[in-house]
Amino acid sequence: MQTIEIQEVLVQLAKSSGYIVTDILPIAESGSSRKYYRIVTETGSVIGTYSTNIEENEAFISFSRHFAEKCLNVPKVFAVSDDRCCYIQNDFGDDNLFNHVQNALRGKGYDEELIRLFKMTLKQLVEFQCTGHQGLDYTKAYPSSCFDRQAIIDDLNYFKYYFVKPHQEIVFNETRLNHDFEAFAEFVSQAPNDFFMYRDFQSRNIMLKDGKPYFIDFQGGRKGPLPYDVVSLLYQVKAQMPQDIRDQLIDYYKTELARHISPEEVGFDIFLPYFVYLRLMQVLGAYGFRGLIQKKAHFMESIPFALNEIETHALKHPLDGYPELQSVLNQLSMLNAKYHVDGKQDIGKLTVTINSFSFKKGYPDDFSGNGGGFVFDCRALPNPGREPEFKTKTGRDWEVADYLNAKPQTHIFLDHVRSIVAQSVENYRERHFSNLMISFGCTGGQHRSVFFAQSIYDWLKDEYPDIHLKLNHIEQKIEEECGL
Repeated sequence: MQTIEIQEVLVQLAKSSGYIVTDILPIAESGSSRKYYRIVTETGSVIGTYSTNIEENEAFISFSRHFAEKCLNVPKVFAVSDDRCCYIQNDFGDDNLFNHVQNALRGKGYDEELIRLFKMTLKQLVEFQCTGHQGLDYTKAYPSSCFDRQAIIDDLNYFKYYFVKPHQEIVFNETRLNHDFEAFAEFVSQAPNDFFMYRDFQSRNIMLKDGKPYFIDFQGGRKGPLPYDVVSLLYQVKAQMPQDIRDQLIDYYKTELARHISPEEVGFDIFLPYFVYLRLMQVLGAYGFRGLIQKKAHFMESIPFALNEIETHALKHPLDGYPELQSVLNQLSMLNAKYHVDGKQDIGKLTVTINSFSFKKGYPDDFSGNGGGFVFDCRALPNPGREPEFKTKTGRDWEVADYLNAKPQTHIFLDHVRSIVAQSVENYRERHFSNLMISFGCTGGQHRSVFFAQSIYDWLKDEYPDIHLKLNHIEQKIEEECGL
């Protein structure tokens, strides 16, 4: 279905629910293939969702209705299309718990107000796990009804295939590693699992409205053990939660859990360190797939945080009895320099990627997942490539630079580009955006595009020393980077 068709269906669903629609706006995609739209109405806004994964849609719709009956803070589904690909739900706004975490990391750290928000969230988590579990139709769960031994093996293999194997620096015996995976899964699967497991219980999925947490993206939920969701929230790697705060929140969670069942009865403390390992390995697999393979910058940026977290956890909780797995985890430290792991990664630092390219070869790929940025067409400017003496040179050579700098059109163009780019860079920094892409194209990607890309890179380096810059001369196969 084309974008315009999706929007038309969603607008009609909103109208059928009694809303008077005034606008529909796309919402930036995350890691999933689902498409979200904010439908603006005369009385507020609602969220329209489109996905061709019918089973996943049915899981969300069914779970949402069940949790609402249990008085949990979840979106209400107002209308569903006949083909079950589109549905309308509450709009809780754009503020989420992770925004508050980012503000804390840029400021004075975790304060009492942020800890209070986490406690409110954990209190609700217990209700999801225990009260929400009662009477839930797990036949609607997708992709499986239970987080069992096979699911644990799947997560471990996700880590192996999408993170360990792509790094040839890590040496391991696959047979022995698979044996350790089997033993690890056998032990972890003994954790009592007759509870609702949210599966992706992390701060980006916890919206904040009027000072209260609201919960989204639980369509991957299933029957499962208690520690997994606690770990997902408190060990979210980019949240960089101090261990003493974690310990305080874990104690609070156990106090709330004790209102329903004894933490000792379910072996919560026994299994917790193993679920930390499992979740961190699973997210490294996800970062490998989304970042290393699909080239999405947001996931690449998360790798150093996860490496730092798993190394810290391994020092406190060595995996005795799993020698090959322990060896693999120990070797992850070799990747620290590659991913700039120092335990002090910047949150919200803007990365500006600058490309030169040939229009004949097509537009540069956007690996950030944000849909690209500025593309400047240099073909209306004087072309050094028409001069015989410049045939073998590029826009990085001083002869070509002198030729272009002597043309008044060059400086008019550069002034306009700097003005436009500066506006976005300053706005993006203030709003703590993470990526901006700027591309310069010409006929062959050799002279004009290279000159202007290099010029803007050098200008940004001097003008904004606090940002991270990446320069790619695609046709010349030259890369530069600064501001790490």
